[in-house]
Amino acid sequence: MYDRLTKKDIEKMEQEIEHRKLVIRKQALEDVKEARTHGDLSENFEYKAAKKFKNENESRIRYLEKMVKTAKIIEDRSGQDEAGLNDTVVLYIEDEGCEETYKIVTTVRCDVLNNMISIESPMGKSILGHKAGERVYIAINDKNGYYAQIKEIHKSDDETEGINRF
Repeated sequence: MYDRLTKKDIEKMEQEIEHRKLVIRKQALEDVKEARTHGDLSENFEYKAAKKFKNENESRIRYLEKMVKTAKIIEDRSGQDEAGLNDTVVLYIEDEGCEETYKIVTTVRCDVLNNMISIESPMGKSILGHKAGERVYIAINDKNGYYAQIKEIHKSDDETEGINRF
């Protein structure tokens, strides 16, 4: 499965890869060398911690490179009055009798604790392409779901907020 990402997502990942390779990798190697000079490696906590940090950095670089390599670049194709990528949507949840606000983002930027939902999520899929005033069914699974009405759509091209993983 390919992650559906915007050009901005890819740019942020490439910046992080470059930073990790040029700055963090160099510092991690220096930390390992320094810790190695502190004596017996079998009981050297600093050495183990430095190696762990170095390995985590290398793992993150590989992960980001794979994401960039396999990503499918997407653009928002929604109409001016339709819910689309990076838009903020106010929903009236009928079963709960309350309104909730969500921003629709790509999978790498989703953060449900901050009401940023993925275009791949059941809610994101249900909302995309619909207009204010429309009632949508949000399927939780094959048997369960609920209805929500789209109250407002606030259009945005802003991809800067919520990029908490880069």
